Amino acid sequence: MAKHPRKKQKTSKEVKEIQPLGSSFLTDDAAKDDEERRLESILFGTKFVPRDKNTLTNGVDNDKIEADLGGNVFNNLMDSDLFFVDDGAIPPDASLDDEQPSEDEASAPEGDDSEAGSDDDSASSSSQPSPRIQPTPPNPSLKTRKPPAWTDTSDPPAVSLSAPRLRKLRDAPSEETLSGREYEARLRRQYERINPEPAWAAKARKEREKENLAVDAEGGIGDLLASTEGIVMKRQRRNAVLPAGTLELERLRDANLAAQASGCGEVKVVAFHPSERVPVLCVGSADRRVRLFNVDGHTNPLLQTLHVPSLPLTSQSSVSFHPLGAALLLTGPRPFFYTHDLQRGVTTRHARGLWGTTFNTLNDTSSRKRSRSDKGGGGGGGEGMEVTAFSPGTGSMLAVAGRGGYVHLVDWASGAGQVVGSLKCGAGGGGARALWWASERELAVLSGDAEVYLWDVGERRCVRRWKDEGGFRGAGRVMAGVGGNMEGDAEGRGKGFLAVGSNTGFVNVYGADAFTLPPPSSTLGSPKPLKSIANLTTAISSIRFNHDAQLMAIASQEKKDAMRLIHMPSLTSFSNWPTSSTPLGHVTAVDFSARSEYVAIGNTRGRVLLYHLKDYGVGS
Repeated sequence: MAKHPRKKQKTSKEVKEIQPLGSSFLTDDAAKDDEERRLESILFGTKFVPRDKNTLTNGVDNDKIEADLGGNVFNNLMDSDLFFVDDGAIPPDASLDDEQPSEDEASAPEGDDSEAGSDDDSASSSSQPSPRIQPTPPNPSLKTRKPPAWTDTSDPPAVSLSAPRLRKLRDAPSEETLSGREYEARLRRQYERINPEPAWAAKARKEREKENLAVDAEGGIGDLLASTEGIVMKRQRRNAVLPAGTLELERLRDANLAAQASGCGEVKVVAFHPSERVPVLCVGSADRRVRLFNVDGHTNPLLQTLHVPSLPLTSQSSVSFHPLGAALLLTGPRPFFYTHDLQRGVTTRHARGLWGTTFNTLNDTSSRKRSRSDKGGGGGGGEGMEVTAFSPGTGSMLAVAGRGGYVHLVDWASGAGQVVGSLKCGAGGGGARALWWASERELAVLSGDAEVYLWDVGERRCVRRWKDEGGFRGAGRVMAGVGGNMEGDAEGRGKGFLAVGSNTGFVNVYGADAFTLPPPSSTLGSPKPLKSIANLTTAISSIRFNHDAQLMAIASQEKKDAMRLIHMPSLTSFSNWPTSSTPLGHVTAVDFSARSEYVAIGNTRGRVLLYHLKDYGVGS
């Protein structure tokens, strides 16, 4: 028969209360060590409160137990730090503090460690001596680093490693504090352990080292933060040697897609800002508006729109940036002009006669009479400023093509806009068709008679004159050049090109000897063109060189898709562009960016096509 539940419950209670004589069960929670109580708090979700090491619980000395177990100095060490091969070598910079007993061991009574000592003796008799923890050698980068430029007084002189999250930075169990610089080195070392250097960063750092750049001792971080340039962009691509035959380019979103001209929006002017740090493109259209775009290759947002209703824009030279990039010059077939301050955003109209001249034939009475009759503003026959050119460098002088072959030199640096001299090119009525400054002293002028004049501006003297090969009256249409002071030219002279386009589609390319000032009292003959490029069959309307004279763009407005890019070292065109599907249209204006990352192409439909030249990379 089964027993009554009450008797079973009573029997179990009596057994629980009976304890053997002389035994003492540690049932109090205070008798448990911190490790056991911590595990219970994790398991049951109770709050963990560490006990006081100085108290005695049920006659048991907790400090003595910890001392017998070796203290807690090894609790925070990794397994790799506990096991190593002891070769017996003692480093010269080893501290004697490592051999001293810990604070817990020194405080333990000598009479209470007999049992623990016997265990230690038995263990040491069959094993090697206790391991010796060696501090790591000092970081060599701290000795080679440059001295700090300044010291922050708020930085602590020493950092304590007592916090649990900082114990991983210890090199020895006895380390409690670190200096500020050593603390920084330990943090950097810990970060590099967790996050190794990626392959692309290592490759970029090696390439910069090959370029003999200043690399910081801590892995190039100083050079990286000193520049806003892209990390993975190769600097040598900026001065890359372009191969002949094919060109790597990519079409991007239209530069003026954010704000296209409405109605008669034929693009007349396309001009990039002269500074590579200012990615701004100027677009002038037939609606007498000038728009500035921020060219980023993605959205190309509109920055500003200038409306000049009294000044029509007729040619590529109607709008030009000052070489210093601070202002815009707006000219046309009118006796006045506009300037726009880019920093202040202010447009100023300069009235007639400000420069002390009407920009016509100064000695021709009939032409002055015609100028007075055209006061009301018509475009034909009156004074005009359609062809202008700033001197390179500081832009201290402006050349303006006038009537009857006169070229006026305007003092732009003083701000007064006063004409300081005039040059007469030819006796006919062809006038000056194009201007180009070979240097701050040399000015090349293309006349309507297809003659090229090279002037020494300082002496107001024509030092050379020749007729363009194959040219005739009215054949010379456009001229462009690039000088010998290009980036990457170590000598600074002896390089460069001069190109003259005709109404027959030919483009004669001359070398640097054509625009180099000859020695005094020397006579030079007509230079011979390096090559006559005959890729186009209609009148040339645009010629542009890129910044390092490896590319030349030629275009004709009269025929659709009539544009070519010429490889200048070989004087051949690229065969892979343009293609039959390239939507060029009737090209009216072309320009390269300051570092040739982009080429912008304007057409009669009001679009500005934007292409990225991959050989030159992208600047930021």
